[in-house]
Amino acid sequence: MKKYILFDHDGVLVDTEFWYYKAGERALADIGLTLDKDQYLRDMGQGLGTWAQARAAGIDEQTISRQREVRNDYYQKYLRTEAIEIEGVVETLAELSKYVRMAIVTTAKRVDFEIIHEKRQIRQFMDFVLVREDYKLTKPHPEPYLTGLKRLGATKEETLVVEDSSRGLNSAVAAGIDCAIVYNDFTKAHDFSHGMAQEAPCL
Repeated sequence: MKKYILFDHDGVLVDTEFWYYKAGERALADIGLTLDKDQYLRDMGQGLGTWAQARAAGIDEQTISRQREVRNDYYQKYLRTEAIEIEGVVETLAELSKYVRMAIVTTAKRVDFEIIHEKRQIRQFMDFVLVREDYKLTKPHPEPYLTGLKRLGATKEETLVVEDSSRGLNSAVAAGIDCAIVYNDFTKAHDFSHGMAQEAPCL
């Protein structure tokens, strides 16, 4: 029986994936580039993102660095103004909290995470949150979830990961933890066949 759940964050507990894409799209449009959504989704499944297309188009690293900051500003504005709730998440977490201990393991940066949760009720159900700054190697490396296990004092067998992306699945599998996949529009085309995953309905 599972006693612990480690949740991914973006696309699982909050609907932010689209707005992250839109922020990157705007940042590239500012320098005359069109972000191809299909290629973006393929790149994202490999742990890449907006800047893979910029580099392929010959954009220099200095410009990319500048536009990354622009993207971050756009994204934070979206986080403050757009509806990013996923229906039923709070109610589901409230019910789960009666039976298991839970935590979040996310690649989101701390500043973005704090903006997202300024007025939300999700964190009250979590023992702790690990953001991008809390570990060295990001998903699909197992370090994020191994760090979560250690922090919980849990065994792999007692724990379930809930993810929405192939790189998150790969991270969980590499850490030796069972993983349930929540599908959304931005990751439903990912290849989940290479991991030991269980399908789960959207929370």
